[in-house]
Amino acid sequence: MMKAEDVPADVHLIGDEALGNTSYLVSAGDGVALSIDPRRDVDEHIELANRLGVRITAVIETHLHADFVSGALELRDATGATIYGAMMAHLDFPHSPITDGDRIDVGGTLLEALATPGHTPEHLAYLATIGGTNVLFSGGSLIVGGAARTDLSGAERTAELGRAQYGSLRHLASLPLRTILCPTHGGGSFCSTGRAKATTSTIGKELETNPLLRAPDASAFVELLSAGLGSYPTYFNHLREVNRIGAELVGDLDAVPRLPAEQAQGLMERGAWLVDARPVATWAEAHPQGAVSIELRPAFASWLGWVVPFRADVVLLLERSQLGELLRLARRIGYDSIRGWITFEDWRDAGLAVASVEQVTAEEAAERAGHGTTLLDVRQRSEHATARLPGSTSIELGDIIAGKTPDAEDVITYCGHGERSATAASLLGRRGLRVANLDGGTSGWRDAGLPLER
Repeated sequence: MMKAEDVPADVHLIGDEALGNTSYLVSAGDGVALSIDPRRDVDEHIELANRLGVRITAVIETHLHADFVSGALELRDATGATIYGAMMAHLDFPHSPITDGDRIDVGGTLLEALATPGHTPEHLAYLATIGGTNVLFSGGSLIVGGAARTDLSGAERTAELGRAQYGSLRHLASLPLRTILCPTHGGGSFCSTGRAKATTSTIGKELETNPLLRAPDASAFVELLSAGLGSYPTYFNHLREVNRIGAELVGDLDAVPRLPAEQAQGLMERGAWLVDARPVATWAEAHPQGAVSIELRPAFASWLGWVVPFRADVVLLLERSQLGELLRLARRIGYDSIRGWITFEDWRDAGLAVASVEQVTAEEAAERAGHGTTLLDVRQRSEHATARLPGSTSIELGDIIAGKTPDAEDVITYCGHGERSATAASLLGRRGLRVANLDGGTSGWRDAGLPLER
């Protein structure tokens, strides 16, 4: 649980480092609480409510989420809470539909719904007075330092929703300056165009610092907003519909067994993805032929949902202590087709094919680049434009996942620290390229005292 400066004591922040989001538990009075935009793994909400001695009786959704599976159904199953969602979302499960101007009374705390289309067509923000303070739960409309992207409902609607987002932000910016801003999306979220590190803000601070609020008109706003739209994981294209219909409860999913290595290999031959979640250095030293490296870290969920097609079968290769966290992150984004897990020792002891990838130092990479090896930057294009290895080529990891391959025979992949580039190296190796991975990425290059192009 996080706490933010100036936020009323009854508003509790539950952060999601993996996806750059924040959900909220609000002690509403009369021993009850409400949850706003919970993720699928709701244990933190339930544990916090138990510590506070309150019952969660309401779950409020600001919009149909594209980046995580909603925990609304999980909380209803655990607590009996009523789910409130936008009427325009057309939710396909029992809920209380809400539209602009409606008020929700939870324990004497009133939340007023404000139509704020833009990030999504059905988007609602919620304004409440808590502890004598105005608090705006803005979801993906106005966020700290920016606004959430408007291209997730289809490219053909991006400009239309951009103009709607402009109107929504102008509306919210007219609220009292001391209104506390509590958005769902934040810096680090692929839904966000902002990069602010702060989780919460005020309307007054945003009027002073948010560049989107200084746009003179809708056209300038849309142009500025569009300039901040980077690529996003492909699983985003599926989760809005999953959340509209309602995902299966986690407790009803099949158990994930340990598999014999031969069975895991058979699943791979039938199209399953073997995802090696061990540290990059361990993967590089030796891994099953054809395994894709996605090291377990907070960003695991995003890259799993970018690399592996939605609903494809997955086998996890892991160290035993990793299973619980891997399943939590995979299920958070709706990856429920985890067919089992193995260890590298299982694979090796079965005598199955093993591969390795060379990890090179910054000095070795610089020397090889001088003899014709291609330095391949797999970071976002905006990162490459800011600072890069001299003479490097840019193909961001999302494009490599989509099938783009460098016109080179000998490649050293790099990113910020070495994890994304390991994923790229594993994919390019499957296509027959001779690939090495830069240990430490641009950070290791900088620490070695080597120059960066800026």
